[in-house]
Amino acid sequence: MGRYRVSGEDRALGIAAADDRIVAGRAADGDPEAFAVLVRRYTPMMRAYARRLLNGTADVDDVVQDAFVTAWEQLPGLEDPGKVKSWLMRITSRKAIDRLRAARPHSDVDAVELPASPRSTPSRQVEARAGIAALHAALNELPESQRECWVMREIGGSSYDEIAEELQIPRSTVRGLLARARKDIIVRMEQWR
Repeated sequence: MGRYRVSGEDRALGIAAADDRIVAGRAADGDPEAFAVLVRRYTPMMRAYARRLLNGTADVDDVVQDAFVTAWEQLPGLEDPGKVKSWLMRITSRKAIDRLRAARPHSDVDAVELPASPRSTPSRQVEARAGIAALHAALNELPESQRECWVMREIGGSSYDEIAEELQIPRSTVRGLLARARKDIIVRMEQWR
């Protein structure tokens, strides 16, 4: 009987079907094929998240690429490989926030092009753009810590614990910041209800 050899293609298919804990563990051990699986698996989500944080700027791909470079370097230090998804999202968040801070204090809402639905009327498009501009203005009026918490929770879907860990503040502080941010936004957006 001959020995059975696993081809590179069979191995790649096997690792692609494995759960995050196995894939991240292999990648942490320096397996570039396993890391490529993580890149394929999470790039779309990381791009969407970065796009929301950066208001659809051209920096999205750069932020995601920077996040993966950082992930590759820091992956051996990841304590729980099963949490690689939230870990990658935190890195993406950090990179996007760093990019925003470096660029300028305020994003230009007028530069954001919203795709028009074929069924939407021009007046609805104007109303929708005005609502987005009002939300953007409301967010820009929030203190930075409240805005970061709100974006990470409402757009990024991060848990209170993930936000607390990312911003290095107590969970109770996250709850308070989010409560104040939500209250301020509700007051400022009352006319858009």
